[in-house]
Amino acid sequence: MNIAFDAKRITNNLTGLGNYSRYIVGALAEYYPESNYLLCSPSLGNPHLYDTLLQNRSVSLHTPESGVGKMLGAWWRNYGLKSMLLKEEVDIYHGLSNELPLGLYREKRIGTVVTIHDLAFIRHPEFYKPIDRALYRRKYGASARAADHVIAVSEFTRRDIVDVFGVEPERVSVIYQGCSPRFAQMKPEEIAFARGHYQLPERYILFVGSIEERKNLKLVVQALSLLIDKNIHLIAVGKRTPYCDVVMAEARKRGVAARVRLMHAIPSEHLPGIYGGAEVFVYPSRFEGFGIPLIEALNAGVPVIGATGSCLEEAGGPNSLYTDPDDPDMLAEQIFSVIDDRRLAERMRHEGRIYAQRFNPKQIVRELRTVYENVLLTHD
Repeated sequence: MNIAFDAKRITNNLTGLGNYSRYIVGALAEYYPESNYLLCSPSLGNPHLYDTLLQNRSVSLHTPESGVGKMLGAWWRNYGLKSMLLKEEVDIYHGLSNELPLGLYREKRIGTVVTIHDLAFIRHPEFYKPIDRALYRRKYGASARAADHVIAVSEFTRRDIVDVFGVEPERVSVIYQGCSPRFAQMKPEEIAFARGHYQLPERYILFVGSIEERKNLKLVVQALSLLIDKNIHLIAVGKRTPYCDVVMAEARKRGVAARVRLMHAIPSEHLPGIYGGAEVFVYPSRFEGFGIPLIEALNAGVPVIGATGSCLEEAGGPNSLYTDPDDPDMLAEQIFSVIDDRRLAERMRHEGRIYAQRFNPKQIVRELRTVYENVLLTHD
């Protein structure tokens, strides 16, 4: 089977959808090597992000060949690549980041699959510009309705796709995400390296994710200021946005700025060691499609505190804790319970590792193969 992917995120995005896309292709290449995987990107982007993928004989990169395609990447991504897909006899095209090329909406010679990650722009419109909300609703909705099959990354997102976009339930499957095996295979020396290289404090709470309003890092700062234990710090790793200034202003207001550190552009290979040194991982995001950072923390053996209101309970499982995203007192109590009760923390570590095993790459590949093969049957 020849399977093509929208690889714009693979070649250009360091985190988020880029990590998801690289994980999916890498897992398929390892556990389903008999197929061919074509990465379709409008540019070469940053080769360092995907050079490991290209070491697999089954994976190849395809960029525009014509001058027009090279100059007009968005046009090529939507219309220009169809001729290449037909020439390469592609069986399935998988849009990994919420959309399909417009040129494939009615192309019955190629099966189409799209992954929808979340409908946060509808659930929390206050975090998005009106023009972006309108664009996402139109693009994502049209792609979901045009695709032969839709993959949702959580049951929560699946319900949204059916309810908001009107997609038939039988055309939507939930296939959870996973994370790099590096987190489960982390060694003590990686923790030691991270501590030394980044001069991390002896004891810290960890947050990993884009530092933006929706992720709600300010709540963690507020909870930190309420803790009796004044020796524990907060380390936040993620993309810098204007919300960082809001977070640090809150830290100064509450007298904990010296115990709050925001870190940006951290190489992915250093993340497991940073996770491993944390006493507790806190992720009080108001809305997520799934919550990969929770899976990373569980695999690293770190107790997890998420938030209620979206799908984080699916990612964190029954032995993690969940706070009201508007209640700093509740979060402070939960943090204190984890750092003060060793038996609770150890139980959360142990049960969390067991729960995280359901997101292993072999299971994800089995489920993806089933979707691809069922879609292919409709085009024979």
